[in-house]
Amino acid sequence: MIDHVEVPTRMLVHALVREDGTVDADELYSVAALLGMSDQQVRLCIKRLVAEGAFTHQGRGRKALLHATVDTEDAFGPTADFLRHAFRQDAGLEPWDGVWHLAAFAVPESARKARDTLRDTLVHLGGAPLQNGLYVSANAWEPYVEEAAGKLGVLDALSLLSTTDLRKGGTEDPVELARRLWPQGEIADRYHRLVRVAEPRLERLAGAAELTSADLVTTAVELAAELTRAMEPDPLLPPELLPRPWPGTHARELVARCWAALYRRDHGEGTPIIFQRYADIAREAAKAHRG
Repeated sequence: MIDHVEVPTRMLVHALVREDGTVDADELYSVAALLGMSDQQVRLCIKRLVAEGAFTHQGRGRKALLHATVDTEDAFGPTADFLRHAFRQDAGLEPWDGVWHLAAFAVPESARKARDTLRDTLVHLGGAPLQNGLYVSANAWEPYVEEAAGKLGVLDALSLLSTTDLRKGGTEDPVELARRLWPQGEIADRYHRLVRVAEPRLERLAGAAELTSADLVTTAVELAAELTRAMEPDPLLPPELLPRPWPGTHARELVARCWAALYRRDHGEGTPIIFQRYADIAREAAKAHRG
């Protein structure tokens, strides 16, 4: 039995953006139906995205064309950066240098919203709290942290530092620190689910049965949704700090094989931009690893 994947309508729209920045409404409604979404659900989502300025809308109904704004297209960038880093880690191309990267901030109560957003951003970037206003990452995250603080107008309240000598309480062993600071069990469970989702879809893609364009896109969207659920809370800790074997490595390898099979099925024609980028990233890492 193939595990059902819940795909948020908003994610579906973003996932179907093509190289020219457009989303074909007919394809959107067709894929949405295969995912169990109603036309009304899709219409309301489009209305919200247009109201937010994420897309512009041209035409009506299934003949409509959505155009992603520049900010919406750029939103794919950081995701691609982190995915590229993950595949390079999996291939052994990003060994840990033993450096911990810390970010400290002291934002006043008058800027509470910016302070809370910065805190959430640090966690999203893979940070873990050491104490109030002090977060740590095992990866060099400084450009992303500075960019976020700058956009929030709190760059002057931010301090960045790095060290090879980190202790929390009586713990200084890096592996034990990583185990205490990040919920590795919960993250591993998400990757185990991704494996359960990817395996039967890979078998289907590698089989001889004919699949329609809508079938292929639906499979790609399901994989992207489950990969996002697995990777969003993942701090992408260096392999040296993780249990072996780490399920994230196997899960991403399966998803990469699915992308390769999807590409062979449609020859790359009309593939949404996000999947082209994902497939390119997986190929880059594989080529570098072999080289």
